[in-house]
Amino acid sequence: MNKKKKNGAYKSQSFSSSKENPNQKVILDWIEGPVIVGAGPSGLATAACLKEKGIPSVILERSNCIASLWQLKTYDRLHLHLPKQFCELPLMGFPQDFPTYPTKQQFVQYLEDYADRFGIRPRFNETVDRAEFHSETGMWSLTTSNSSSIMSTEYKCRWLIVATGENAEAVVPEIEGIGEFEGPIRHTSLYKSGEEFRGKRVLVVGCGNSGMEVCLDLCNHDASPSLCVRDSVHILPREMLGKSTFGLSMWLLKWFPLRLVDRFLLMVSWLMLGDTSRFGLVRPRLGPLELKNLSGKTPVLDVGTLAKIKGGDIKVRPSIKRLKRHTVEFVDGRIENFDAIILATGYKSNVPYWLKENDMFSKEDGFPLKPFPNGWKGRNGLYAVGFTKKGLLGASFDAKRIAEDIERFYKHEANHSANNANFSLSLFPQSNS
Repeated sequence: MNKKKKNGAYKSQSFSSSKENPNQKVILDWIEGPVIVGAGPSGLATAACLKEKGIPSVILERSNCIASLWQLKTYDRLHLHLPKQFCELPLMGFPQDFPTYPTKQQFVQYLEDYADRFGIRPRFNETVDRAEFHSETGMWSLTTSNSSSIMSTEYKCRWLIVATGENAEAVVPEIEGIGEFEGPIRHTSLYKSGEEFRGKRVLVVGCGNSGMEVCLDLCNHDASPSLCVRDSVHILPREMLGKSTFGLSMWLLKWFPLRLVDRFLLMVSWLMLGDTSRFGLVRPRLGPLELKNLSGKTPVLDVGTLAKIKGGDIKVRPSIKRLKRHTVEFVDGRIENFDAIILATGYKSNVPYWLKENDMFSKEDGFPLKPFPNGWKGRNGLYAVGFTKKGLLGASFDAKRIAEDIERFYKHEANHSANNANFSLSLFPQSNS
């Protein structure tokens, strides 16, 4: 066994054979501090908060870069939907010259600079296949695989922080006839620009922020998009009364009850946007903030798509009944030809696939069972960050609390170990020189 320091965390390393395959070698890594699974904004924020308190950590990331969702699975025209002051990570703000709504490229650069500032160096291409707690040792065991190596790694740690987030895996709905359709069917995680769809008829399935913005992008590239609206949706202007809608909402909630703020938002939206139900965009019964709190469903902040819908450049269609070779049949009986389909159907957590525990996370949706603000801490040194359904603000809240909680245990155990070491030294004869 040898000891060394890698990526800011002390560990001891040894080798063994896999139980499933005796011929496969397994590297055993004993990690002094927490292991964080996921190098997105949530994982970076937690590592930075821990670093500030003098606690080393190791981040395991299945991709080859930080913030892989942002870098690899988002479209080119994406901007932050909220003003930058609501999207900052702890301990470091955005550059002053950044616009109110930073671009995708600017946000990625901010995250790269954030990682550099705090010396965060994740271990890339490390996919966590299984993580479980062993009560006999009081340690978590994580087994990872690496596509570039025939060896697997087993990490042992006292604290495990789940930072894989709400958007780990693309959701692809079951649609009758999906195998018959001869045009491309692509999830938004694989969509970059409307350039490749220029002049084509494209059906975008899903009317959240991504679906609405992809439709606008297709329009700007001279495609002919239609928007498949499968559910009710709140559409709000991105700014109201000269302020961001989100910022105004947060300010109003300090003084007024949520339902009253919802009424205000809907009244101003009606004055600015009109009756959206006239265009097939029916609002939910619950107000936008109440619905967000109860279900996590985010209202759409309009960046110009609604004007294209009103002008007829984007057609609104109901749910799909079935697909055929070149056509889509909708539930209202309408049949239309399309060249391609874009699925703006969102993402899901993948925690149930690899984390073996029964108390903290739901097996159905992979979210903490306790709602915000109480879902960040589980048992046996297990934590969750970035599952609040409240964006980067919620992730920052989690990261700070996790670092504070681990600090108490970490310093207690460090003092305990130091006392034991001093006691052991006292057993040896002391030199008089």
